This record gives sequence, structure tokens and C-alpha cells, in this order.
Amino acid sequence: MALSPNGTPGPAPTPAHADISLPLNRPAQREKWSPELDAKMRAQGASNIHIRNLNPVPRAFWQGGDRSLSGIAIRAFLLGVTMGLSTLCSLVILFYYQNPLWRAPFFVAILCIFHFLEFWTTAEYNTPTAFVSSFLLANGSRYRQAHTFALIESIITSYFFPGWQARVNPPSVIMLGLGMVIVGQVVRSLAMAQAGTNFNHQVQSQKNEGHELVTSGLYSVFRHPSYFGFFWWGLGTQVALGNCVSFVGYAGVLWYFFSTRIRHEEKHLIVFFGDEYKAYRERTRVWIPFI
Repeated sequence: MALSPNGTPGPAPTPAHADISLPLNRPAQREKWSPELDAKMRAQGASNIHIRNLNPVPRAFWQGGDRSLSGIAIRAFLLGVTMGLSTLCSLVILFYYQNPLWRAPFFVAILCIFHFLEFWTTAEYNTPTAFVSSFLLANGSRYRQAHTFALIESIITSYFFPGWQARVNPPSVIMLGLGMVIVGQVVRSLAMAQAGTNFNHQVQSQKNEGHELVTSGLYSVFRHPSYFGFFWWGLGTQVALGNCVSFVGYAGVLWYFFSTRIRHEEKHLIVFFGDEYKAYRERTRVWIPFI
């Protein structure tokens, strides 16, 4: 027992290092303890804990979810690292060793930039549909097979037939291909940004609330600018690499894919927007040959 400042007995002081815990909900004024008061304070504490837990992090953002933050972070990190290393490797091989094998890591770097921009543009301008899948890394087995074949063709022609590749792929053709890649990428990313929440990687069979027909910006000239961008981006990569076989394959596969997809998509757009879309279709072009 210790004395309080007025000389009356009081509780002993608590050491500074004592392991104590104070109630979360203290009464505004001192009250005499009673079982009822204790029950009241415990109920208030439980209520506050319940309120704090009303808005937990949605399951979709957890590991394994379709919006997994860790999944998004690791993909963006790996794409960035791979892009940086591939670019450095390509420049060293080109300028230091002056070897045509620079094309292979150059292709990998371009792919990394494309897939990162697919997610970033979606997350920035169409946030509700930003999922882990928006990176388009799981874009189907045929997509991966096409890029793998193009990479292998580039390595084989660069290593075993450098003279022939130099004739069919001089610096002027390389610059043409690089220009096609840049134009295609800029048009596609800009189209996604201008469409905003009206853009979707999947063809929509039902009109969502707030879905509008975008006819301004790039859409005043291109009817499907994102398809235009990817088509010429894909062909540009093969022109820059000097891949004759893959160029023909890319041209055929991409033309068939977009021709089929556009016909399918425009059937739904006519249902959604009626005469408005028909008039828009009459005054615009796709700018992909024969579509």
C-alpha cells in the first residue's frame, strides 16, 4: 500500500515494465464495478471488433484469387526483369559482338512490354475488369506455339544462315518492322485507354449497364483499333526479326482470327446499338486487308 498525494492510502504504483492490458472501452466517468458494468463493457468491445471486421479484404485479392495482389506483383516484377535483361543482352550482342543473334532477346523484350501494357492499361483505364488474366500470359496454346516457333526460327536463321538473313533483313527492313511494332502497340494501348470501361478482352454477348458506343478519338477512324494494333504489331515483330516463315504464318492466322472475331462481335454490336452501329460501320474501316 502507498500513500496518495493527499496522504490517504492508495494502490501501489505499477512498475514501468509491468505487463498490463487496459480495457478497450473505458466508461466516460468512474463507476463502481459491478457484474452488470463488466458485461456492458465486454459487449461494447465485441461490437467494436465486429465493426472493424465488416469490410475484410475480398477473397479475390488473396493468393490464388483472380485479382491476387501477389499474383499481379510477381508477374509485373518478372516481366520487368526479363524485359530489362533481354534488352541489355540484345544490345550487347548487337553492338559489342555484332552478331545477328540479337534478334532473339529483342523479341522476348517486345513480348514483355506488350503483356505488361495489356495489364497496366486495363488497370489504369478499365479498373473493374483488371484481373491477373489481363496480362494475357495465358492466351492459349496456339498463341504460345506461334511465338515459340518465331523465336526458334530467329535463332536458327541467325546462327546457321546469317548471310541469307542479312540479305532479306537489312537495316532498312528492321527499321520498318520496328516502326510497325511501335505504331501497332501505341494504337492498341491508346484504343484501350480511349474505350475505358467499354473495352473488354472477351467478346460480350450481353450489353452491360453503361456500355456506350465509342466513336471519338481513334474510333472515329478505326472501327476496331485494338485489333488493328495487334495485327500490325504481330506482323511487325516478324519483319524486324527477318522471319519469313513466321511472317506468312502470323499473317494467315491473325487475319483469320480477326476476320472471324469481328464478324461475331459486330453481330452483337448491331443488337446492342441498332442503326447507330450500322451507320458507324458504314463510315469507318478496320484497316486490316480484306476485312
